[in-house]
Amino acid sequence: MASPGKTAERRPTPRLYLVTPPAGDLTGLTTALADALAAGDVAAVLLRSPEADERTLITQIKRVASLVQDTGAALLLDGQPDLVARAGADGAHLDGIDAFNTAVASLKPERIAGCGGTHTRHDAMLAAEGGADYLMFGEADARGHRPSFDAILERVSWWAEVFQIPCVGFAASLDEIGPLAAAGAEFVAVGDCTFADPRGIAAAVRDAMARLAVAETV
Repeated sequence: MASPGKTAERRPTPRLYLVTPPAGDLTGLTTALADALAAGDVAAVLLRSPEADERTLITQIKRVASLVQDTGAALLLDGQPDLVARAGADGAHLDGIDAFNTAVASLKPERIAGCGGTHTRHDAMLAAEGGADYLMFGEADARGHRPSFDAILERVSWWAEVFQIPCVGFAASLDEIGPLAAAGAEFVAVGDCTFADPRGIAAAVRDAMARLAVAETV
């Protein structure tokens, strides 16, 4: 059961959660990931892997897992709970309460089961009660739509005030990082705004880290 009633003790600085772009070849992604992981405190990487035969995919994911885990970060697969154990990943991110309910028993307690894509407070609470290790708010759906940023901040703030289970706020731009952290997100997820940054991903991650540090002092 999700535990209500957080205390007012000082929260630790929120940490980064990297969401990779869909990759045609995971081998080509490793350079960018290595640069990102060396540039800041990354708690987890959500891998959006390409279409490939299962054997190839498992081999490629294992390489990425080794890179990520050697830095102390966790590697999560995007909606592929059946591959988690065989590929050496740490868990899976499930999109929506139905996908979460279907997969959670195969992941817990050894692996991480995260949940996003909850459209209502009720669904978010059901995921928490079902054993979710975190809830993510603010990511775009399959059509690229996401709630208004004000609505995302409201959901993050509500969750952070009431529940002990960590909350991940998804930042579509670097400018959203500070407000999400200030609203109470324990983790801030970043995707294209870092991987596609013209300055390079290392510079973008350092920028993100600076914004998290500022948010902690506000």
